[in-house]
Amino acid sequence: MQSTLIQNTTYSDFLDNFKKSLNRAFYEIDDISKFTQQRGFPDPVLKEIMNQSPLSVAIPTEYGGRGVKVKECLGLLEAASYESLALSLTFGINIALFLEPVAKYGQDSMKEKVFQRFINQQNMGGLMITEPDFGSDALNMQTSCEPEGDGFRIKGTKHWQGLTGMADYWLMTCRSKNEQGELGRDLDFFITDEQAKGQDIKVTEYFNNIGLYPIPYGRNEVDVLVPQENKLIPESTGLKLMMDLLHRSRLQFPGMAIGFVKRMLDEAVEHCNKRFVSGKPLIALDQVKFRISQLQSAFTVASSLCFRSSKMSGIEENVAGAGIEANCMKAYATDLMQRSAQTVTQLKGANGYKMESYAGRGIMDSRPFQVFEGSNEMLYTQISEMVLKIVGRKKFTNLADFIPQYKLTENVASYFKSIFNFNIDFDMPQRKLVDLGKALSRVVCANHVIELGKSGFKSDLIESCLTNLVNEANALISNMHNPSTIVDDSYNENSSWLSLV
Repeated sequence: MQSTLIQNTTYSDFLDNFKKSLNRAFYEIDDISKFTQQRGFPDPVLKEIMNQSPLSVAIPTEYGGRGVKVKECLGLLEAASYESLALSLTFGINIALFLEPVAKYGQDSMKEKVFQRFINQQNMGGLMITEPDFGSDALNMQTSCEPEGDGFRIKGTKHWQGLTGMADYWLMTCRSKNEQGELGRDLDFFITDEQAKGQDIKVTEYFNNIGLYPIPYGRNEVDVLVPQENKLIPESTGLKLMMDLLHRSRLQFPGMAIGFVKRMLDEAVEHCNKRFVSGKPLIALDQVKFRISQLQSAFTVASSLCFRSSKMSGIEENVAGAGIEANCMKAYATDLMQRSAQTVTQLKGANGYKMESYAGRGIMDSRPFQVFEGSNEMLYTQISEMVLKIVGRKKFTNLADFIPQYKLTENVASYFKSIFNFNIDFDMPQRKLVDLGKALSRVVCANHVIELGKSGFKSDLIESCLTNLVNEANALISNMHNPSTIVDDSYNENSSWLSLV
């Protein structure tokens, strides 16, 4: 009955019902400004939201879901992040880091069990990759798996998993251990079920995270025995499975970004129209107009990234090789989230620093987005390295010659040609690779903005956004050409101003 109702509801009605449930949960059942200061979502709030079966968007139709359509997944994330970034991230974890990989790589017998519990019991799932000694260095993880009886024994320590102690299922990453006790180079993925005997994971510590209060994070000790059917089956290698999974997740970050940025823009416009200084509304001030134009640009970029992602990140696609585009989307979208929160908090003055201010909370809630699933500076470095590898292979020496030939930048070459008209240093230091990666991400995103404009998106927003992206790229490349500063290890010597007065 529940599955039939889910599938027979149009997406517009489904999304409208979901938004109404958010309004009831956050403003009638409870006060959202209160529980964002406490750990976990209040049970009545979570029950009201989950009764709408929001995660059905990431479940295949043959198992009672809505079909794993990227558009529907991103629309759900947008609606959630407009009200609560923590709720949107909760859904993002479930969708991109559990349900989609299970739908693509899970064994049929396991899919049936998992998806029915998501539909009928409002279960949740997450992903365990990160370990205390191996953060971004996932390939050296020490969590092991080895055959035992009819299944696999998995042992290790994981930490900083969103939904720690809250998820019913986990997607567990590990490395095979041979008879000599050595760990293999490839990765394996298993589903663990907290309700199954011998599969529950022990939480040894909950972290006191300073943002995203409703989402529990912690340290997990893993010692579980899972059956053969719990193993995900990669198309080729476990490493490529992980890259497909992580890139798809990064490509869907814009869904969380767009709702948050739109809320920031709405808050800014409302406040600056109502707040008067010397008889004039704040929005009449030139600097305020500039700030709001940047928010509008962020909204336009995020919209273009959702538009692009909806067309190319479905589970029927293998995006293991889409590293440049995935890194550009994740890094720039999350930078825009943080920048937007800072902007609105500044515009609101003292009121922006109240705990109940969405913008003020948004500074801390959006900050970890720049870190998890790859620190943005690392991702920008990788963008540069991947692009320079292509450039070198194609024998280009000048980026201005490369941009018109590259599929992710070809439509905006005329906007950026003069900025990138310089000979490439293939041995530049990392800090310059970061700046170059940032600049390249603006070009890739500008290409998506152009495509959004062709579809009929508001033209003046498109043009203003492109101007902003060109200005950002110009500033970043100028900074890249500046001399590098040095680190002085003896900075405590002869550096007291008091002794000089």
